[in-house]
Amino acid sequence: MNWMIGIVIAVTVFINIGLWLFFMPWYVDKKISRFQNELVDKHYNEVETMYRKMRGWRHDYHNHLQVLKAHMELKHYDEVKQYLDMLNDDLTTVDTVIKTGNVMVDAILNSKLTMIKEKGIYVDATAIVPQNVPFSGIDLSVLIGNLLDNAVEACMQVQNKENRFIRIYIDIVKKQLYISVTNSMNGKAKKHGLQYLSTKSGVHGFGILRIDRIAAKYGGFINRQNEEGVFATEIMLPLIESC
Repeated sequence: MNWMIGIVIAVTVFINIGLWLFFMPWYVDKKISRFQNELVDKHYNEVETMYRKMRGWRHDYHNHLQVLKAHMELKHYDEVKQYLDMLNDDLTTVDTVIKTGNVMVDAILNSKLTMIKEKGIYVDATAIVPQNVPFSGIDLSVLIGNLLDNAVEACMQVQNKENRFIRIYIDIVKKQLYISVTNSMNGKAKKHGLQYLSTKSGVHGFGILRIDRIAAKYGGFINRQNEEGVFATEIMLPLIESC
């Protein structure tokens, strides 16, 4: 009788393991797909907000000129200077801060750079990306968007605001798209074996996994480095010969 119970238990365990191995990849893929859709929607909303501000400023352009002309005719030069300073401050919040050569990358980078500057984080960005690259626009958006979201998240945990910084460098290096994001952080990043852990749970963990999968999808390479107060991610994605 005992041996029969043992067989039943063994079979039950075997079935449960089989079900787990079968459904777990499906569950993870479903969660990642949902995360990607939410992230793309978020990026779309950020870009739409930025361009809505630009359209609004352009719509008011004629009115701004009329105000300036009125002040000039009345020789109110101090008022002209103040008004121009106000317009300059307003324009910096909606101006396209970087042009890479790739419309999709421009959209995601400019929306993120606007958000980064609004948070008072020092940012230095250089980016050159061909318009025709062998990567999905959505994949590039998810990749760059998540890298910058994670960088911002880490920066905001640094108590001294003057020490918060993000450096972005994207260019073509040896027939590969090279993406580098370096940011300040509080202390050192946590690791589980060879894998770095996100500072938050939930979708952030899936975000890191999504970055890894996108790089693997295109035969790319990821290098993550960390030292006290600084975290850096380098991604290399091979380009086709025509690019």
